[in-house]
Amino acid sequence: MWDNPRQLNMLAGFLVGLVVLAFTLTALQLALQSPLWPVRDVTVQGKLEHTSRAGIEAALRGRLDGNFFSVDVGEVRNALERLPWVRRAAVRRVWPDRLEATLEEHVALAYWGERALVNTFGERFQGTSDARLPRFSGPPRSEGEVARRYARFNEIVAPLGTRVDEVILTPRLAWQLRLGNGVRLALGRDADAAELRLERFVRAAAKGIAHYDYVDLRYPNGFALRMPDGKG
Repeated sequence: MWDNPRQLNMLAGFLVGLVVLAFTLTALQLALQSPLWPVRDVTVQGKLEHTSRAGIEAALRGRLDGNFFSVDVGEVRNALERLPWVRRAAVRRVWPDRLEATLEEHVALAYWGERALVNTFGERFQGTSDARLPRFSGPPRSEGEVARRYARFNEIVAPLGTRVDEVILTPRLAWQLRLGNGVRLALGRDADAAELRLERFVRAAAKGIAHYDYVDLRYPNGFALRMPDGKG
């Protein structure tokens, strides 16, 4: 080998490559451990109505250790997304000493049960609100379906001059509604069939619909009305 110029050149190139790699790894390790280039600032962007500066600072506390190169932006993002009203966070480094976070908040569509909210994407989250919102309830993982059907139910009852205030999907997957005028509707199972029953009722309903407090639409060819005093 020692009298073969081609092999000697290959060996020399390999050794040079090892030296360059070792130097690069050493430089990288020093950069990651260096007290230089600390993260001095975190800027937050996004339309925030429910997420406070104090909440953001608390979420980031202890997660900016290290420096510009070593701070874990994935953990910073996860910490921000654990805030109750933050639906999504994007975090990036901005040279030389800053992180930039863009936050998207949930937009509340309804209350879910007693302790949660549902956003406009049909996702449940643990924020709190005192806004006047409809109320949903249903089996686990049914939030998206309930939110979608709520929109359709609202379209159907619009000719009655009211809105849906409550949507219930029972454990047996039967649909129940409460309208803004207080009337309760039992729609039965199968959401598509429930929509058809509701459409049939709305077409037949008279202006005096507010005089009824309960309507059972589960009949194949009609519906039953109950008067507020229990007669009917």
